[in-house]
Amino acid sequence: MRAILTGILASLALLSGLGGYAQSKKADRPHIVFILADDLGWKDVGYHGSEIKTPHIDRLAYNGVRLEQHYVQPVCSPTRAALLTGRYPIRTGLQTGVVRPWADYGLPLDERTLPQELEAAGYSTAITGKWHLGAHAQEYLPQARGFDLQYGHYLGAIDYFTHSRMGGLDWHRDQKALREAGYTTQLIAKEAVGIIDKHPTSQPLFLYVPFNAPHTPLQAPQEYLDRYAHIQNPKRRKFAAMVTCMDDAIGAITAALEKRGMTGDTLLIFSSDNGGPTRNGADNGDLRGAKGSLYEGGTRVPAFAVWPGKLKPGRIVEHPVHACDWYPTLTRLAGIKRQPAKPLDGYDIWPLLSRGKASKRREILLNVEANRGAVRMGDWKLVVRGGLTEKDARPNHTVELFNLAEDPNERNNLAAANPDQVRRLHQRLLAFAKEAEPAKGIGGGRVPKDFKTPTVWGEFE
Repeated sequence: MRAILTGILASLALLSGLGGYAQSKKADRPHIVFILADDLGWKDVGYHGSEIKTPHIDRLAYNGVRLEQHYVQPVCSPTRAALLTGRYPIRTGLQTGVVRPWADYGLPLDERTLPQELEAAGYSTAITGKWHLGAHAQEYLPQARGFDLQYGHYLGAIDYFTHSRMGGLDWHRDQKALREAGYTTQLIAKEAVGIIDKHPTSQPLFLYVPFNAPHTPLQAPQEYLDRYAHIQNPKRRKFAAMVTCMDDAIGAITAALEKRGMTGDTLLIFSSDNGGPTRNGADNGDLRGAKGSLYEGGTRVPAFAVWPGKLKPGRIVEHPVHACDWYPTLTRLAGIKRQPAKPLDGYDIWPLLSRGKASKRREILLNVEANRGAVRMGDWKLVVRGGLTEKDARPNHTVELFNLAEDPNERNNLAAANPDQVRRLHQRLLAFAKEAEPAKGIGGGRVPKDFKTPTVWGEFE
């Protein structure tokens, strides 16, 4: 009878929409697979109503815990820094812009990263995809920051087919130049599958898969472009093709976990690194703003977590969380009890994920820079632009207050009617500004006149 019951349960799992993703024994310390999309907008996934086909992402989302108020930074490098340190980018000087190819800085070396913590706890650690946290010196590269294995690229905006940026090769395995043919999204997934296939399941694995899709340049294999021939806007058509290709890549990764019998022992997390760039084909739905802005469209992204048998399928969490919350959550699950080397801004959200118990988080710093900032406290959100105070205000200075519970799309500025709330949030924003490290890379958006592109990025004598 027990054998018959087991067979029935296994069949039901296969029919649940995950293609068997819910099978295998459970582990106290999970394998962790963290998948990060690049520039994916709020409404660029099927489960948020997109016309883009994302069946693999959708199945995972429906069979996991959907985080519908998951915040990140407005652009790429700051989010990656927050994720890997558990600290707001103001702590590391990475709050402004991205790490440019010619930058002489990266994630500060005195920051202890998530893979360093997990590696010390006995995890095998691997990155397959985009780094974007510094490549100007050997000590800033992934294998010096806690990753046992490295595959992919260091910079942003590389060519998907030639794997180059500004004419220099940016494709590497274990930090050695790698010349191979292929489309980066598919290559990244292939490498991730290879790691899973070879991994000894008795050792916990941390696999970080930061895709560069669907970031520009807008390039996709013809077979995917053909699927969206009906979309008239050429940018949206290419963007959609790139997203569906990434979705298939994610399907290959989950299939590899299933093949190895690792799914029940694996916590899989998915997120975008910032809001979608609407001028490049992304869609943030009704959310105001886009990549680079401090409005919801720039900072709130699709995200979910899946762990069959541990996380209840179909749960929707509306409590605000931030990318930096993953650091304390994952180190806790890894059994790491020692205090972090530096104070964290993240909170352990495992009780929220597993039991629906609200985290201790009461505020989220969306960012603060010299001339703008945004903070959320409870349902209230303050956005200040054109100078943080009236004293340093520019002509475009604005102060906006929104009640996100009533106005999630930030259409109704309530600042004038709620001066006490404005004052309370503004004081908190200014306090964060005083704590901030000087921002690196200010004015670094242009290539220096004396800069020479290397033949291979990240190679040093």
